[in-house]
Amino acid sequence: MALASDARSVGLVTPQTAHFDEPLTLACGRVLPTYELIYETYGKLNAAKDNAILVCHALSGHHHAAGRHSVDDRKAGWWDECIGPGKPIDTERFFVVSLNNLGGCHGSTGPASTNPATGQPWGPEFPPLRVRDWVHSQARLADALGIDCWAAVIGGSLGGMQAMRWALLYPRRLRHCIVIAAAMKLSAQNLAFNEVARQAIQSDPDFEDGHYLHAGKVPARGLALARMVGHITYLSDDAMASKFGRELRSGSLDIGGDEPVEFQVQSYLRYQGSRFSDSFDANTYILMTQALDYFDLAREYGDDPVAAFEAACCRFLVLSFSTDWRFPPARSREIVDALIAARREVSYAEIEANEGHDAFLMPIPRYLALFRAYLQQVAVS
Repeated sequence: MALASDARSVGLVTPQTAHFDEPLTLACGRVLPTYELIYETYGKLNAAKDNAILVCHALSGHHHAAGRHSVDDRKAGWWDECIGPGKPIDTERFFVVSLNNLGGCHGSTGPASTNPATGQPWGPEFPPLRVRDWVHSQARLADALGIDCWAAVIGGSLGGMQAMRWALLYPRRLRHCIVIAAAMKLSAQNLAFNEVARQAIQSDPDFEDGHYLHAGKVPARGLALARMVGHITYLSDDAMASKFGRELRSGSLDIGGDEPVEFQVQSYLRYQGSRFSDSFDANTYILMTQALDYFDLAREYGDDPVAAFEAACCRFLVLSFSTDWRFPPARSREIVDALIAARREVSYAEIEANEGHDAFLMPIPRYLALFRAYLQQVAVS
């Protein structure tokens, strides 16, 4: 059902829940006896079941990638610009699956869920996760949906890391791997930003060593600060300058002014942090950033990315953005160079964009055109 206001929308969507009773052994050695994954689908699975696309979300993402949950929803899914009839991920051609990763806080089993062994929220006792754990759980979801092979696995940022891991762990279960604004492992600078964010959360007096839900508290200030730190890194200097410059929200720069000075960017960051702290779980944020930190595509291949990609069978599309300093184009070119050395088919484009790391979420014309052109090939391959 499409909304009358947007004929290119997937319309109203209803999240679904998949329950798994088969234990899942995690990379850390611990076992989840049961778990649930919440997901949404857009489009229709064809009779051959070969038109399915998996969308992997980034650090603070979730299953709601397109459409709206009700006619009163003011905000569409986080990738609505790319998913829908006639859009790059064309739901008239593809059956799209988007899920909230294991360990998430939007319906999938995670730290805020009830630990069946105690009857209390898992909290900090939830097992640490790695990207491979997400991929294994996603493969089980594919099994439940009757999908033997994805037409493509697509992800931006942390989602791109999942897509690459798919290509190595299940090489025969995807035909295309689309990696957007990602890297084979984090830089030291990225590790540092994530640690600052975690320290902001853990230093909040209401964190209660991670047991804040049991104590009836929320470390809202720490979580808001963590989001503010992250949000700064997702934008480029140009994007922040064009959006805010040095515009004032209140006060005066004149010496002796009575009203405190507040810049628009300060107000914006506080708003983003406050909104995030109302909707995201602090233990989940810690878990997700640690999974991001620990990701190293080539570590088990003797730190040789060429050897790692020799395990892959699919074709690759790698996209980067010129002003992304969190995952700069040089990191994407490392992926491309390793794929070429491994004799794998790969297409690459660096897109001029002022939006920084967040560009992969934006309706940038050249980005959408490249994305659409490649997925038109996916539809017929």
